[in-house]
Amino acid sequence: MPTGRVKWYDAGKGYGFVTSDEGGDVFLPKGALPAGVAELKSGQRIEFGVVDSRKGAQALGVQLLDKPPSLAELRRRPAEELHGMVEDMIKVLEARVQPDLRRGRFPDKKTAQTVAQLVHAVARELEI
Repeated sequence: MPTGRVKWYDAGKGYGFVTSDEGGDVFLPKGALPAGVAELKSGQRIEFGVVDSRKGAQALGVQLLDKPPSLAELRRRPAEELHGMVEDMIKVLEARVQPDLRRGRFPDKKTAQTVAQLVHAVARELEI
């Protein structure tokens, strides 16, 4: 069976196109999707059968080879940007939290809340 990547798919229109690994684009109708799959994401790898129709090559019996990326994964910051966030977080911890802790005290409430928000933001980015 041929394989390829979804070029685009419009769930509202009920069709799209897949670029075959063998070359060329293949029409991808809604009826070719596996049960329970309503849409496909651009770039998603699939396996499919091909039938020649009067309008050209058409995909049949699509099988997903990889899951579509989640919205969170698509919106994830690049590693270089996250690296900068982590460096900034370390600087803030060293400058605003560590000195108080060395003296046996916790930072004041406002500083603690600000630092906690920063740490939570970095943690959310790493968790995706």
